Amino acid sequence: MKERTFVILKPDCIEKHLVADVIARLTKPGFEIVALKMTQLNESILQEHYAHIVGKPYYPPLVEFMQRKPIIMLVLEGVDVVAKVRKLLGPTNSQEAPAGTIRGDFGENTRENICHASDSVENAQIEIARFFKSEEVF
Repeated sequence: MKERTFVILKPDCIEKHLVADVIARLTKPGFEIVALKMTQLNESILQEHYAHIVGKPYYPPLVEFMQRKPIIMLVLEGVDVVAKVRKLLGPTNSQEAPAGTIRGDFGENTRENICHASDSVENAQIEIARFFKSEEVF
């Protein structure tokens, strides 16, 4: 069954000039890009997106990192896309991610790990609605 997932190419992805490589890896399995845009995230949207960790000591450095550069957001559509994209990325901690995964090949740590991707179909729907207007998703 086709589903959609939400992906953020984080500031480190932009800084390392990896956008084309990462998008190629994410679309190679046949996933379709149905939305894509570049933006600068503000404190308000980051607080909403990371509401589950606001107040944690690692939240302020995460906000600083996510505002360091503009980011690229995309929505991918395909069969089992949520689980398959998470597998392509590898574990959140890049130091634990195996070679051949996006984070294992390009990431540095838990924060600077190239991409965010939705962890469930339900969260993908929430995140897509948070970052894209309905007319921006095709």
